Amino acid sequence: MRVAVLAVLAAAATALPRPGLLPHGPARGDARLPPGDDESSPGVPLRRAPRLFGSAARRLYVGTNGVISTQDFPRETQYVDDDFPTDFPVIAPFLADLDTSGDRGNIYYRQDDSPAVLDQAVGYIQAGFPHIAGSFVPTNAFIATWEDVGAYQELSQDTEPSKKLNTFQVVIAYNDEDTYTIFLYPDGGLQFLGTRPKESYNVQLELPARVGFSWGDGDDPKRDGLFHSLASSEQALRHLERESNAGVPGVWVFHVGSVSPLEHVEPGIGGWGSPGVPQSPVHRDPRVTNYARTLYSHVDQTSTELLAQHGLEATLPHHDLESHAPALLDVVPEGLPLSPGQERSRRLHPDGDISQQSYSPNPSSYSSGHHGVGVDEDVHFNPDVFTYNAGSKETCAQHHGRCSPHAFCTDYATGVCCHCRATYYGNGRQCLPEGAVHRLNGKVSGSLMVGQAFVRFQDVDLHTYIVGSDGRAYTAISGVPPSAARALLPLVPIGGLFAWLFALEEPSSENGFSITGAEFTQSLEVTFYPGEEKVHVTQTAEGLGPDNYLSLKTHIQGQVPFVPEDVTVHITPYKEVYHYSSSAAVTSSAQREYILASGTANQTLSYRLRQNITFTGCPYARLPTRQRLSVARAFALYDSQEHVLRYALAARIGSASDGAENPLVNPCHDGTHTCEVTARCQPGAGIEYTCECAAGYHGDGRGCREVDECAEGLSQCGPFTICLNVPGSYRCECRSGYRPAEDGQSCVPLVPASDPCEDGSHPCAPGDRARCLPRAGGHPACECLPGYSGDGINCADVDECTENPCHPAAVCYNVPGSFSCRCHPGYEGDGFQCTRVEGSSQRLTPCQHEQLYPRAVPPGPSPVGNGHVPQCDEEGRYRPLQCHSSTGHCWCVDTAGQEIAGTRTVPGSTPPRCGSPESVQQLTPCEHERLYPRAVPPGPLPVGGGHIPQCDEEGRYRPLQCHSSTGHCWCVDAAGQEIAGTRTVPGSTPPRCGSPEPTERPHTMCERWRQSLLEHYGGSPRHDQYVPQCDAEGNFTPLQCHGDSGYCWCVDENGREIQGTRSEPGSTPPCLPSVAPPSVRPSPRPDVSPPATGTFLLYAQGQQIGYLPLNGTRLQKEAAKTLLSLHGSIVVGIDYDCREKMIYWTDVAGRTISRASLEAGAEPETIINSGLISPEGLAVDHLRRAMFWTDSGLDKIERARLDGSERRVLFDTELVNPRAIAVDPVRGNLYWTDWNREAPKIETSTVNGANRRVLVNKDIGLPNGLTFDPFSKLLCWADAGTKHLECTFPDGTGRRVIQNNLNYPFSIISYANHFYHTDWRRDGVIAVNKETGSFTDEYLPEQRSHLYGITAVYPYCPGARK
Repeated sequence: MRVAVLAVLAAAATALPRPGLLPHGPARGDARLPPGDDESSPGVPLRRAPRLFGSAARRLYVGTNGVISTQDFPRETQYVDDDFPTDFPVIAPFLADLDTSGDRGNIYYRQDDSPAVLDQAVGYIQAGFPHIAGSFVPTNAFIATWEDVGAYQELSQDTEPSKKLNTFQVVIAYNDEDTYTIFLYPDGGLQFLGTRPKESYNVQLELPARVGFSWGDGDDPKRDGLFHSLASSEQALRHLERESNAGVPGVWVFHVGSVSPLEHVEPGIGGWGSPGVPQSPVHRDPRVTNYARTLYSHVDQTSTELLAQHGLEATLPHHDLESHAPALLDVVPEGLPLSPGQERSRRLHPDGDISQQSYSPNPSSYSSGHHGVGVDEDVHFNPDVFTYNAGSKETCAQHHGRCSPHAFCTDYATGVCCHCRATYYGNGRQCLPEGAVHRLNGKVSGSLMVGQAFVRFQDVDLHTYIVGSDGRAYTAISGVPPSAARALLPLVPIGGLFAWLFALEEPSSENGFSITGAEFTQSLEVTFYPGEEKVHVTQTAEGLGPDNYLSLKTHIQGQVPFVPEDVTVHITPYKEVYHYSSSAAVTSSAQREYILASGTANQTLSYRLRQNITFTGCPYARLPTRQRLSVARAFALYDSQEHVLRYALAARIGSASDGAENPLVNPCHDGTHTCEVTARCQPGAGIEYTCECAAGYHGDGRGCREVDECAEGLSQCGPFTICLNVPGSYRCECRSGYRPAEDGQSCVPLVPASDPCEDGSHPCAPGDRARCLPRAGGHPACECLPGYSGDGINCADVDECTENPCHPAAVCYNVPGSFSCRCHPGYEGDGFQCTRVEGSSQRLTPCQHEQLYPRAVPPGPSPVGNGHVPQCDEEGRYRPLQCHSSTGHCWCVDTAGQEIAGTRTVPGSTPPRCGSPESVQQLTPCEHERLYPRAVPPGPLPVGGGHIPQCDEEGRYRPLQCHSSTGHCWCVDAAGQEIAGTRTVPGSTPPRCGSPEPTERPHTMCERWRQSLLEHYGGSPRHDQYVPQCDAEGNFTPLQCHGDSGYCWCVDENGREIQGTRSEPGSTPPCLPSVAPPSVRPSPRPDVSPPATGTFLLYAQGQQIGYLPLNGTRLQKEAAKTLLSLHGSIVVGIDYDCREKMIYWTDVAGRTISRASLEAGAEPETIINSGLISPEGLAVDHLRRAMFWTDSGLDKIERARLDGSERRVLFDTELVNPRAIAVDPVRGNLYWTDWNREAPKIETSTVNGANRRVLVNKDIGLPNGLTFDPFSKLLCWADAGTKHLECTFPDGTGRRVIQNNLNYPFSIISYANHFYHTDWRRDGVIAVNKETGSFTDEYLPEQRSHLYGITAVYPYCPGARK
């Protein structure tokens, strides 16, 4: 029999009255916890040791913060804001930051073994576990009560203590063998659902309480980290008072310990399961009747007439009426169903969520598999038919992955089932959001006889649009030949399937999708009258696609009446009864009329339909016996212009009354026949039928015996086979060493398959160019060897020399499949790195170098033709006269090869007369730059106009360089390059610069290549010439760009371009650092550690900014450190200016916005220190040199330049709690979140405040984090309310969920193929893969405190335009 709790208990009260708590207080001898914020009791020695968390508990400790433990508590900062699991054992009826200071409540606790208390406790336990009635007799109980306790508040002279107070109780009842825990929440007992973290300061945050159990760290590593969560979100916490797993609202019971192995917490099964979780209807057990009377004996008695008034008398045995609790029925709201379990939970609790979870210790405790436990004992169970094997039982732990991400998994006695969460509907394997718009896509094929003409069509498109909120279904089929499309107009059942699937549900009813999900097959037979044309329709649903689009295949075959062109078809509203059987089948049959209208002439015709829908359902679900589909409107039309056949229906589904309007249905069609499962039902006249045993069975149809074809010699298995009997049939398997023959029944010896790669019969290119790879089935794959390109069958040599892999002072020689590099005379090395031989006179002159590496265009203001190869004299110097070989232009040059202005002549004219090279003195790079100044001074911080360098007497760069017009000064090296960190502002003392000396380390490949090209370009490359970019250590920066053209690409550690990464102007590729940062760093000031090169994360943690480097996309946790200590500050928002290498942050404690350089020794600078209350989100626009921030205290969004000037308010209306903000510098768009609890939203505008509009305001809760990904062009957010990480395009389209099981995210940033967000439950940085949505890594700082903002620092500016 099914076990459950009496239905009266479920309907008898909407919440637990205060007297429903077990007696407590000083009068009962309770001890009282001292008032305070973080108090705990001394260990209470237990008279008997209950089984808890896998061991015997000798003592119990009670804490202020809504917890009981078997060991003393750590400081509250170590657990009060954290999510499960905790580090120590916890029983948590309401874990939050509670406070009883200032006479705000009391916390009582005691041991008790009095019969009255034990009887009341066992009554609750038996209500939740009816099957143990009489078998569990507790000997002791431990009771802890939190009475009118408040949430922790930081009070000031201007604030009053909150009047919201909570009351709840936990009871631990046990004997020597078992331990049960009861959580009790009386009516009105939970007036607040969470508490603000102590470190939140002005940041408005409230962390929901946690309810459940955690094993903590112990001696058994298999149990470390195990926990069971009943509620951890506001939606679930709201349901604690009104729902139950024991049939009594506000009462939750759990089996938590036993002398026999108990792998996890077992929740009660006598009520509605977990807060907001839909449960299957259950029969009620009268064994808890006496308990109902005892529990509510204090209520005044009323007459039994009230039972009949509420419809209970018809459902309960008459002799039991006196034993029930009629006194409580006066609090039942009008219309409350008898058993709340029979009403779909999404009708009762539209805001409910699923919270009952059991997790293993691995966080990968980020699993989305919600796990409940159900018990279902069927009165029809026959042990002779089914044998249960515990070893093969499917469990949720193994198979929860088959459930939808929006479903939870439930263990039953013989397997598992999936159930959609509240606000979703479906069969658990597929779940869709309620009330949303859905789409179906499919293909339709048909072979039809239309009148006397045959018509065929193949894979034409079907699209259906569903308005779930009112049950409308619009279907369009395009491409059907016109004659067939018109003939199909009366066949509304094609679109009627979707009307049934997504019909609007009346109370206690379920539409088709709630039962079948997205995997089913509909078989429809329609007979038209009077011509008796018959057509068959098969529609097969194949699941949900990536966008939750249901995929469908439809096939139509048979004969349909001809419908003329000028005729319209009218469909009258209809009702149809659907019959549901436990064998996962739905059937219906009906007689329909339709009207053919042509002008004033109408003709009424009809057809008869029979259909059945088969699916794989949950065997433990109780389907309705019958339901009626009511179609209020049905339209069918054919658009001859667009060649589209359309159906439109509006439908509701509800219960079917006995007086069904449909004609009698043969039992074979509605599943009411009495044939055995192994028999076929053959319909006869009227409602008569016969039963015939199916193939493979013998009998009269009502007693079918399976035939063992193998034992009785009835199989057709041939030689070398083994016959295996299966229910209703048999199968033939080949013996070892044999394979099936072509006849499918006999077997032939296996012939060893030849390996074309071994015997040389493969089609691959010769072995010196390709390799052959064996594959299953004897079809090898061919693959070209390195150094060759092609499909493996044809492989051509790759000329690697075209990619210039060698050093500039080397020659590249291509050879088949490879290449070699050889240094020029006078140089030594391996060709990849060449250094000049000391004392050697063999050195390339600039002219000789340019002959080897011609410039793209000749020097001078008038580029002509293709690249120019200069003419050199015998000593390698530029000849004074240079002429272009193909165009005929000629001009004079100086000794550096630079064209002398005014000397160019046109083709055909007399060349100019040029002086001898001896007449011009050789210029040094500094002297050359004085003649041809750079557009901006050297270094990363351009200022003012062009800079003319200062040279010494020998033509070298002076170590100190100062800009003549701006007053900036800086130090340079021997090449004139600015030394990072030496620049001083105008009016300050210039830096002290030493004489440029050779660097201690040898130049790297990047530096040598850069210097060679600079010499080749005469020391001053033009804007269209490429110069390699090197970092401070001489490595190639991961991102390389071609001058200021905007074309960029990624390179490897050797400077070679990575194929597929080249981008166009306006967008830069996400390049990953290829060289690990060195371990030795300069010593900065004590509280600042400058970061290494490469990409890294910066995160705000209270009074400091942390540094977390990335190796690719993996977190280098061992290298994490504090970047900046800011005592007295609370850093919230944080962002980075990639151009000036500055970090910007907001400080809610100091009410300021500040910045600091990432260079060693840099000091923080406050740039805005007035007009702020709670500055939170911050975004930097590196192109416009502007910053934007939100202020949740002033409800404003403001903008200023990066130095704090030109400050102005963008928005100060229609904002409630603005938090995160992000900017797209390239497109000039601004985005921000507002987590107004009443109407959260994400908005956008231009960076100037124009075109403000709402992007997202549906299905969001607390959108704390926001980031714009410049590479994918997606706007993404992390929501602490819905627990979702979602993305959308900048216009609000293409919204999709990346991850649906976040903890409590605060801030988020995107980099490469990952998201990184800070989490207030984990107090760390969490990494999420963009493509899979999986959690890949996490970093938990040693110092535990909440993390706020996070940003990524690139070695380049993403998405910049020149």
